[in-house]
Amino acid sequence: MNNYPEIQASVALAAANCKLIEPNCRIPKRSLNSAMVIRHAVSWIAFSVLLLNLTTPSASPQSSGDLTQRSLEDLMNIDVTSASKKEQKISQVAGAIFVITQEDIRRSGATNIPDLLRMVPGLEVAQTNAHTWAVSARGFNGEFSNKLLVMLDGRSVYTPTFSGVYWNVFDLPMEEIERIEVIRGPGGTAWGANAVNGVINVISKDADETQGLSVVADSGLPGQGPNSVAYGGTLAGHGHYRSFIKYLDENHLTLSNGGPAVDQWHVLRGGFRGDVNISPSSHLMVQGDMYAGRQGNNLSTNYFGLPFPAVLNARVESSLGGGYLQSEWKHFSSTGMEATVHLSYDRYRRTEVIRETRDTFNADFQNHLAIGPRQDIVWGFGYRYSTSVSDQGISVYLTPADLNTQLFSAFAQDEIQVVPNHLSLTAGAKLEHNYYTGFGVMPNLRANWKMNDHRTAWAAISRAIRTPSSIDTAIAGNPGSFVQSGIPVSVLLVGNPAFKDETVVDYEAGSRTAISDRCSMDLALFFNTYDNLRTLETAAPVFSTTPYPHVTSTSHYGNEMHGETHGLELATNLKIVDRWTLSPGYALELLHMHLYPVSTDTTSVASLQGSAPRNQAQLRSHLELPHQLTWDVSGAFVDRLHAQSIPSYTRLDSQLGWRHGTHLQLNLVGQNLLHNQHNEFADPNEDVAPSQIKRSAFARMTVWF
Repeated sequence: MNNYPEIQASVALAAANCKLIEPNCRIPKRSLNSAMVIRHAVSWIAFSVLLLNLTTPSASPQSSGDLTQRSLEDLMNIDVTSASKKEQKISQVAGAIFVITQEDIRRSGATNIPDLLRMVPGLEVAQTNAHTWAVSARGFNGEFSNKLLVMLDGRSVYTPTFSGVYWNVFDLPMEEIERIEVIRGPGGTAWGANAVNGVINVISKDADETQGLSVVADSGLPGQGPNSVAYGGTLAGHGHYRSFIKYLDENHLTLSNGGPAVDQWHVLRGGFRGDVNISPSSHLMVQGDMYAGRQGNNLSTNYFGLPFPAVLNARVESSLGGGYLQSEWKHFSSTGMEATVHLSYDRYRRTEVIRETRDTFNADFQNHLAIGPRQDIVWGFGYRYSTSVSDQGISVYLTPADLNTQLFSAFAQDEIQVVPNHLSLTAGAKLEHNYYTGFGVMPNLRANWKMNDHRTAWAAISRAIRTPSSIDTAIAGNPGSFVQSGIPVSVLLVGNPAFKDETVVDYEAGSRTAISDRCSMDLALFFNTYDNLRTLETAAPVFSTTPYPHVTSTSHYGNEMHGETHGLELATNLKIVDRWTLSPGYALELLHMHLYPVSTDTTSVASLQGSAPRNQAQLRSHLELPHQLTWDVSGAFVDRLHAQSIPSYTRLDSQLGWRHGTHLQLNLVGQNLLHNQHNEFADPNEDVAPSQIKRSAFARMTVWF
């Protein structure tokens, strides 16, 4: 049986929770009736476009400058904020960090955030079907990668129900992303639990960088979109705002047998951001969005029928919707102290599996101050309240079905200049109290050595934890069944209220070198030790004759696995000539998992070790041609996944772009050009059939008014 049946759904559950749909059909537009809420919420955008465009200067593409014209040494000194919760240069970060800039985004041709992340060495990004991605750092990949913390402007989008991210609704227009900061390795001291193997922080542009009207239209994709309209204006001279509407309608892919995957989906989204300078020393940011949509799935499951189970297939449709509102207030004092207050409210509703509605309120305070010329301190505290309401499914559900949880946290981190401008030490820790396991501590110690203006070296040791999810502790039901020796066997799964925190102790070292003004290299080495990893423990089978002869096999989650991972990640930039830049990358990753003698688990070790590619390599090329033409090519090699019987593959994407002044950008994009179709991921822990990822080509037009 599969190792993590929490995301399996029986046919009976699917029929109860979702709408059955026919093969070869698209989800009808009328099924988006729930999106009427969004239409009313963002209808003012259309009026703003018509009225304000008459009085506002025309927009132009905004950016921090063409990074292709900056030296590679300058690229090493891009400002980042996610590593230590304060602004610092990449060269000052004692950790493995990669920044996807707005220029990288524009050149990529990507239509979603997971595809953007493919360029990061050490990240594992794979698409399971039309609307499902598996994204992780340094192993442990799956639809719900439970050791990667993902954020939007510092607001966590990690769901504590399944310990993961719903990537298909983590979205905003690509043109509104300022940069994406990706940290490989633990980030628990700064960001708390679940930042075990990495942190991804998507940072949106200030509203004053997206003024005027812009329209983005894609044509040629398997479906419609994404298409978006955005408008930015001023707020009584004290600030700026922007608002947008984005619509995506993707057609279904195909299964390995050539049949339709029935994974078509569509989402309508509307959002806004406002930035106001309250005073010369205070800044307020408020942003939010709402979305609604539907998606299809092709499920295959063992349904425990009477008197014998049967393998049945179901094509189901489920709805998804939600939104968020967040604000950030920053105050700068004359003494150099910076105080930040961050508030957010998040809500989603999804009808797959357990039909859950979750509301989350989060409040954080942070203070950044310098004590003399040698010490730089960041400290703060936070509170999170989350409430989950789920329906009792027929075969898989939560006990209790409704749960309210609280999280309290406090952290402090001190950067000490041991040798000013050359050697710094950073020590810190975060203390959290969660609903399931109580107190947890996440310390780290980091050193950064600036050898000269062109080379730095760093080393770090960190501890991080992954706290239990609702599935770990509260799942219940009959996720599957089978026949053995002519006797039906019913599989029961129950949660483990005593589930422990998963832990990692991470040892890292690396260097960043600007070999010349045309060549730079970023190298990271890591060795991680894990304990209390999740296993599926099985009790002795019980035979019963009521209501008919059958065997019951009961399983629960345990913490009976430990292991080590080690590897390296390399990112290089080469400016061959002034107009041609190459960016090679490589990652090596080795996993070694072990069970404790008391474990009865038979699948977890092979599943984890065989679901991570040992080797990954990337090569990106950017070429500036005459007449405002650019040509970008991206190639990526991904090693085979033994546990999923997926062979190695090479992905090739290309984009030809042309810009006319400051008002028009045209792009021709080709994706997966080497294969007509191929599988990228077949999660052994779920029953959703993987789809064949297709070759595709489309045209994109971006207009600024």
